[in-house]
Amino acid sequence: MRFLGIAGSLRKGSYNRQLAEAARAVMAQRHPDVEFELLEWADVPFMNQDIEHPEPAPVARVRAAVRSADGVWLFSPEYNHAVPGPLKNLIDWLSRPAGEGEPQVLAGKPVALAGASIGMSGAAHAQDQLVGILSFLDANVMNKPRLTIPHVGTQAPEGMLALDASLPYLEAQADAFVAFVEREGN
Repeated sequence: MRFLGIAGSLRKGSYNRQLAEAARAVMAQRHPDVEFELLEWADVPFMNQDIEHPEPAPVARVRAAVRSADGVWLFSPEYNHAVPGPLKNLIDWLSRPAGEGEPQVLAGKPVALAGASIGMSGAAHAQDQLVGILSFLDANVMNKPRLTIPHVGTQAPEGMLALDASLPYLEAQADAFVAFVEREGN
């Protein structure tokens, strides 16, 4: 089984990227048969129909990565109670078929949602928006459990995520996502 992690922040040291790395470590420990790749996507251009066909090489690469994954695990922060613009842009590219007669790559794809924020919502508002967007795109969203980490700075001394209180919840979500993909997946 192969999972693709997508950190919704492009900042290299972002809490959500660190959360995705922690999920990769949890997966390696608890489910060693699951391959977990973290998507690099900072080079994806702004969605623009003028450059849609032929698809830009970075877009082709991320579409191929999503297409080949058995499950996609999104780790998103929340910007102003909303999905971050760069992540929404990536989803907009993924929502478009690469060519005539081809389906978009998120249809039927199992997706889990996790997120950390410095505020008190723990990225729950962004996750609610992601559920709406992904459901419209016919992704197979695992609604429970979702992982929200509010006040993430309390678990990140000197900017390094330690997941003191949240690790059991991350482990539970990892186990649940493996079971969900096995039950509902492609």
